[in-house]
Amino acid sequence: MRLIFLGTGEFAVRALSALVRAGHEIIAVISQPDRPAGRGRTILPTPAHAAADQLGVPHIQTADVNALDVEGLVKRAEIGLVAAFGQKIGPALLNALPRGCVNIHGSLLPKYRGAAPYQWAIINGETETGVTVFQLDERWDTGPIWSQRATPIGETETADELHDRLAQLGAELIVETLDQIERGQAQPRAQDVTHASRAPKLSRADAALDWSQAAAQIVRRIHGLWSWPAATCVFASRSGKVGRVQLARARLADPVAPPAPDTSPGSFCPDGSVQAGVGRVRLLEIKPAGGKLMTFEAFANGRRVAPPDRLLPADLP
Repeated sequence: MRLIFLGTGEFAVRALSALVRAGHEIIAVISQPDRPAGRGRTILPTPAHAAADQLGVPHIQTADVNALDVEGLVKRAEIGLVAAFGQKIGPALLNALPRGCVNIHGSLLPKYRGAAPYQWAIINGETETGVTVFQLDERWDTGPIWSQRATPIGETETADELHDRLAQLGAELIVETLDQIERGQAQPRAQDVTHASRAPKLSRADAALDWSQAAAQIVRRIHGLWSWPAATCVFASRSGKVGRVQLARARLADPVAPPAPDTSPGSFCPDGSVQAGVGRVRLLEIKPAGGKLMTFEAFANGRRVAPPDRLLPADLP
């Protein structure tokens, strides 16, 4: 099929590559503008921009796709494919394409409509998620569903790891679905709004970790927030030294243990676990401020972590 690909982030890259390999004609890739990144604030191409260049596909950048003059592109394309684009596509563009636009979404719609679907799936304790290919309409993630593919969520799987698996699933599914659409072998079905839920965009404020919560909830939050905005707290040693840390991976040490009389939430226990409001958490991976991601064992050995060392709330913007 001849299509316009609208994508910006990493989630879009595998789908773009898969479509090219499958022989689809990409008229153009449209993405958001390149932005500064890293400590040096160097302008870097968006992942979709870099992939388009590598694949030799024409590329267009715009801060507002609805203000872009795409008449020539639309006349040549049959359908639009949207993945991790980051902009709302208006009715003029949706209606200009003969088959409209289809979107790859990282959840089993109608659950987790929004900008952070797989992150919230982990945070909320889902055991399964997946990808959905659906027809875009004028509302957020509400259009009829063409196809879905489910996958289990690992017990210690982080949002980054789940993102990569869903991106691959989405790439495979979109190739299959476009083939079915082209052959007239698929019909979209309406979403069941009674099962709809939201997955709002994460912010830096979401990184704050509350150790008074249950251990299971804390573990899920650690995994769902990695690597951005990353569950953040302050390591306070018994020597008086303090430093901000980000937590990447953990598991339940005990799901129900209440705090001992002299132990408050966030305190390290004699076995190296961390006391929560209910239960205890075993940290597995941690990133100290200014340092690299490391095993918690290495972190604890280097700092001789032991009671009464604690993890305190971080003051986040």
